[in-house]
Amino acid sequence: MKKPNILLIMADQMRHDALGANGNRFIKTPALDRLAASGINFSNSYTPDPICVPARACLTTGCYPLKCIGRKDNDGAVKKDMPLIGDEMNKRGYATYAMGKLHYDPYSPPGHPPNTGKIETVEFHESGRMLAEFDPEDRLGGIEAYHDYLKTVGWGGYSRGNGMGNNDVYPAVSPIPAEHYSDAWVAGRAIHHMDRHLRENPGRPFFMWASFPKPHSAFDPPRPYDSMYDPRELPKPAGTIEDLVERGQLYWYDQWRIRYWDLLSPECKQVIKAHYYGLCSFQDEQVARLTGFLKDKNIENETVVVYTADHGEMLGDFGIYFKANMYNASVMVPLMISYPGVIPAGVVSGALVGLQDILPTLLALTGEPLGTPVDGTDLLEDIGGPGRGTYISQCGDDPMQEYMAADKNFKYIYRQMGGHEELYDQNNDRPELNNLAGDAAYSAIMDKLKKYLYDWCAANDPAMLDGNGFVTSPQAFGSDKTPRHNQYGRRLY
Repeated sequence: MKKPNILLIMADQMRHDALGANGNRFIKTPALDRLAASGINFSNSYTPDPICVPARACLTTGCYPLKCIGRKDNDGAVKKDMPLIGDEMNKRGYATYAMGKLHYDPYSPPGHPPNTGKIETVEFHESGRMLAEFDPEDRLGGIEAYHDYLKTVGWGGYSRGNGMGNNDVYPAVSPIPAEHYSDAWVAGRAIHHMDRHLRENPGRPFFMWASFPKPHSAFDPPRPYDSMYDPRELPKPAGTIEDLVERGQLYWYDQWRIRYWDLLSPECKQVIKAHYYGLCSFQDEQVARLTGFLKDKNIENETVVVYTADHGEMLGDFGIYFKANMYNASVMVPLMISYPGVIPAGVVSGALVGLQDILPTLLALTGEPLGTPVDGTDLLEDIGGPGRGTYISQCGDDPMQEYMAADKNFKYIYRQMGGHEELYDQNNDRPELNNLAGDAAYSAIMDKLKKYLYDWCAANDPAMLDGNGFVTSPQAFGSDKTPRHNQYGRRLY
């Protein structure tokens, strides 16, 4: 059996519902819509942890973050006994490449081998995070390949020339021209290495991980993508900050205040969404370049293509931004897989799936499945089959632990801080506006999901439990006296 090439395309902070193929009638994503139609598109796809580092560790290892990095927040190195996607592909005879954002902790200082997860050829674009740690004035070179590239085309140092930081949500325009913008660079370098591979290694399969830094904030698309969408025509964010206060989400109330989100006008929120959509459409054009390359080289029928993201983006829903919670805008991610002639085209699957399933699925497609037990499963083993009955996602360490247990109909959320519970109808209330916890008509459903989560934590994360059930901590947020600050913005990187 000839092993297929593998092109893993990953976005950072892409909402599941930000694609035309996933029901968004406002956004323009024709390339991703075609990709979804060419294979299987999952309508109930999640991240095991809606934060960057643990989500990427899960994809890399096939295991939940507590197992593979020992924690559930945005930190932690992959343990040495874990499988690694790059290493597993190397063992199967693949030439392995990664372009863009891997976000593996810890970053290696200059003069030391970079942390590539055993991927052979890597060109980094970590959105300036490596520069911020080792070369904040960007004088040394050789830290992040994208920033070195910008110097060669006359735009060195301008990636933050609009004054936005990595987590600023205010709408801005990038001073970098579209052809040199971050996602364009990722696609261009991926094409360069795939093209060279085909010329120099005929017959050897490649694994290419094209990892886009966008549409993660800053929401600064290059021109003309900043004006691609009329903000007046886009749907308004769902819910309000008052909804979160009612649910005991006082941490997010504090974030709403201290990050000045409370001062964003309704019109500004619409412009933010228009810029986010512009970033999504720009990335879609880069996906078109990647898939177009496969077609031009006549290898599209020999290549598995996966598109996914590490987590979503609240994008003003309930008044907030970022991720790190269990609402669909944050925890749901796009996931589609195409392999012409092997995966049937036009399949929309409602199976409950997640990033931990990508490693075992891809290795199964190579003909050499993963022999090590992991939390993920081969998604293609039984297309149309029942799959898992409940999906678990975890986030945050003590005392900020938060979990969800979702089946195809309902989602149960438990938060350690305050011991708050939530329940949502996933068929009739996708924006999760109506919390059904406490409604006697749904008590049996909630008890079932709660028990499943309890049993799962007993087997996988006993620190979530005490002698009385789930661990609970006093509420430590919700003060109008908390000083305002902007921890992330107004810096070069």
